[in-house]
Amino acid sequence: MTHPDPRPRSRAGAATASDAGGVQATFVATLVDEWARAGVTDAVVCPGSRSTPLALALAADDRLRLHIRVDERSAGFFALGVARRSGRVPLVLTTSGTAAAELHPAVAEADLAGVAMLVCTADRPPELQEVAAPQTMRQAGLYGSAVRWAADLGVPEPGQGVFWRSLAARAIAEAAYGPSGPGPVHLNLAFRDPLVAEPGPLPSARADGPWHRVVRGVRAPAPEAVRELAARAGTRGIIVAGGGAGDPEAVHALAAALGWPVLADPRSAARTPRRTTVAAADAILRVPAMRDRLHPRTVLHLGERWASRTLTEWLAQPGIEHLVVDPDWRWRDPQRRADTVVCADPTELCHAVARAVPHTVPSAWCDAWAAAESAAQAAMDELLDGYAELTEPAVARHLWSALLPHTSLVVGSSMPIRHLEWFGAPRHRPPSVLSNRGVNGIDGVVSTALGVAAASPDPVVALVGDLTFLHDAGALLGAGAAGLSCTFVVVDNNGGGIFSFLPPARELPAATFEALFGTPQSADIPAIAAAYGAVVRTAEDRRGFDAALAELVGKQGVSVIHVRTDRETNVTVHERVHAAVATALEESG
Repeated sequence: MTHPDPRPRSRAGAATASDAGGVQATFVATLVDEWARAGVTDAVVCPGSRSTPLALALAADDRLRLHIRVDERSAGFFALGVARRSGRVPLVLTTSGTAAAELHPAVAEADLAGVAMLVCTADRPPELQEVAAPQTMRQAGLYGSAVRWAADLGVPEPGQGVFWRSLAARAIAEAAYGPSGPGPVHLNLAFRDPLVAEPGPLPSARADGPWHRVVRGVRAPAPEAVRELAARAGTRGIIVAGGGAGDPEAVHALAAALGWPVLADPRSAARTPRRTTVAAADAILRVPAMRDRLHPRTVLHLGERWASRTLTEWLAQPGIEHLVVDPDWRWRDPQRRADTVVCADPTELCHAVARAVPHTVPSAWCDAWAAAESAAQAAMDELLDGYAELTEPAVARHLWSALLPHTSLVVGSSMPIRHLEWFGAPRHRPPSVLSNRGVNGIDGVVSTALGVAAASPDPVVALVGDLTFLHDAGALLGAGAAGLSCTFVVVDNNGGGIFSFLPPARELPAATFEALFGTPQSADIPAIAAAYGAVVRTAEDRRGFDAALAELVGKQGVSVIHVRTDRETNVTVHERVHAAVATALEESG
């Protein structure tokens, strides 16, 4: 794209500063109008000068909800939360310079998690590039391969109305419907002074929607894949279901037809009480006899992987055929075990195979898994209920069972997602579980939960560790005043609890381990939360935890339930749970 000549012109062709500002104002108003036509409803805006033209256009359009966040890193994850809950493409806007760089962690998460997001960064005009102008750096290609599509735009020129509308429509289409699935798109927008001006008449638009309407159908499975999978009915197979596994009813219909159990991650929404559901796979497969007894011949992978290393290592054994369903060609096979990659919509595949199986066959194989699941869940209940104090597994297990079905549960990485995965029992109408498992980091989880709350009329609860909370506590600034409603359950073990389960905890001197991995903090989490305006409650036992949940969840404002635990005790509890499950499985035969 050619850029306007910044040099003075002759009077015959004069262009005043106000004319230039008017063109910019018309440009951004056109973008915003087109985005609203394409279904954008939420814009997350960070204060800044160079981004003024687009910020004003967003604020002027009453079809959009505006969310003001003072920290760009937090804003990116906030937008991620909005997208996860709403299923629509949100927009996040920053000014130029390092403000744009602060979005990179959220962009990386959106990329690997497959979350659609439109990232708009303001930039200085061409004449201010590469001359040490303040707040200026190279922003073209800033996010590298982490975006589905990117455009670096020069300063807008008159007469480009069709281009502006086409650009805006394509940006949303690339984010929502691209061939690699949903993900982030980056528009780098250069603006000149004056930054405040009135827009002129907008260029013509389609009467019935965005400039480009994208029609994308679901990817139907190939008949060959359907026949091959249906032929395995009644054999020793399992379905491993994670986030993005498809319609849970379809998953269980397929499981019933094939006679296979479903190892259901909480994010799959398939962890419901059925004969085919297995929730305690991590504990069951820690028992050597069960690892051998339940060795499958075929594994069908639907959606994201479990966090469990025990399950991952068990599935890596030789002699197992792996079928990976990969609708967006993201090649989700970190162990490189896939024998067949099925490029199809998981729900469509489940329905097609279930229809292709002539009749449901009785399955002693599935019964063996169901018996192990029943024994493991009973052992967990008995052992965890025996503790007077709150343990980390019990917090996750009870929170999962106590929340109302329409609740959104945002779960931090590290130990919280593992505790929920390992100890959450099957339940009717489970809450929706959201977690930033693209990059698997602890960054931005508080912001993500608040973004989910901004897009949700229903209760939102976040289960996080102390380091995750402290890493992003600044996101609470102004959250209550903005009308957000979210309850954070903060499990505080004074450091990085997950490292207590890893080799450094056993192999290093205690002082070295604590300094480099345990990283105990002196921060007073209740005081920090209260300083940001959150309502704070401390829970020391099951009764106090239940009372805090009843008081705070779903109520207006931001609240924190603080649960103090101990890292060494947590390791011991895990060991006792696994021993109890092993005993129960041995006794059940």
